[in-house]
Amino acid sequence: MRSWYVAWIAGLGLAAVAQAEETIKIGVVLPYSGVYASLGGDITDGMQLAFDLYGSEIAGRKIVLITEDSEVKPNVGLTKTKKLVFQDKVDLLVGPVASNVAGAMRDFVHNAKIPLIIPNAGNNLLTGEKCSPWVIRTSFSNDQINRVMGPWLYEQGHRTLYLMAADYSAGHQMMEAVRRGFTEAGGEIVGEEYPPLRETKDFAPYLAKVKAIRPDALYVFFAGGLAIQFVKQYQDFGLKGEIPLTGAGWLTSPLFLPAQGTAATGFIGALNYVPTIDSEENRAFQAAFSEKHQRTASEFTVQGFDTGRLIVEALKLTSGKTADKAALVEAIHRVHFTSPRGPFRIDPATNNVIQDIYIFEMRQTGYDIRHVVIDKIADVQDPPNGCKM
Repeated sequence: MRSWYVAWIAGLGLAAVAQAEETIKIGVVLPYSGVYASLGGDITDGMQLAFDLYGSEIAGRKIVLITEDSEVKPNVGLTKTKKLVFQDKVDLLVGPVASNVAGAMRDFVHNAKIPLIIPNAGNNLLTGEKCSPWVIRTSFSNDQINRVMGPWLYEQGHRTLYLMAADYSAGHQMMEAVRRGFTEAGGEIVGEEYPPLRETKDFAPYLAKVKAIRPDALYVFFAGGLAIQFVKQYQDFGLKGEIPLTGAGWLTSPLFLPAQGTAATGFIGALNYVPTIDSEENRAFQAAFSEKHQRTASEFTVQGFDTGRLIVEALKLTSGKTADKAALVEAIHRVHFTSPRGPFRIDPATNNVIQDIYIFEMRQTGYDIRHVVIDKIADVQDPPNGCKM
């Protein structure tokens, strides 16, 4: 009787193991509440679309997403990451959105030796001096998006620049990238402000300082609800048409345009993706996303989409096997494809994406407000910046 019971228990254990092996579990740490909730939602929708189009089952193993809300808080993001690894036993991780949350997750992921694919957070250090073989970025580095704009703005005739960004690591890193390029070209930074990320509701005190100094241009980084508030208040304060508004292109994301309306027109930004890129891949992507969600896909959507496709293509190379994490990362390095944003590949020297950067202007065409590409910097690649794998 006792031997039968032991065999029965062992059989249950083997069945549980077999069932677990039938799925590929991806732990997702993104904001689903708070100021960046819409970003987390778009990234998740993009990933799911990629699985729908390129494969949600690899070698008989179904891909399953286990999602956790980072709340845009470093301590919460780290706690949720540990939960996914220790309790849910995920095969790899995706996330987060915010640079400070990514910084908090880095050491744990590095020591646990589990792949983390970053679909948004641009923290320079994670593919620079704090790089790790286990941290791969499909989105951008904060420097990668913004450093091209300093010399570009100088070439357009701007000689003085005022900087403004949310007060956290991404904001400071982006402004430093612009400052470096602009001053090296011969320009002058005449002021800068860093409004609090969560508490800021009224930009009037900051805009008053800009109006008093009257720089040739104002360069900003805001996303989420802050982007909507800033664009509308910039117009209401009377700066539109007086001081050109430029910056990191998330300011006028398709997510925010319905609320911003015509206040967004005239903005000139730099970004790794805009919905109006004229390519077969982008048109097909936008059509597929629109059919499923009845809205325009954003830059956050495409980063989730490319993350999902990268995972699928890498898993095909490993025949769906995930136990050997080093082999999975090596497969990720071998994946190249043409994304809706252009040529896509991961640089094995830094684990940061190599991609085109688009400079665009927001223009009104009839009733539509569109991202009109006015320049492109091809194959932008980060230097190692202290990275030693």
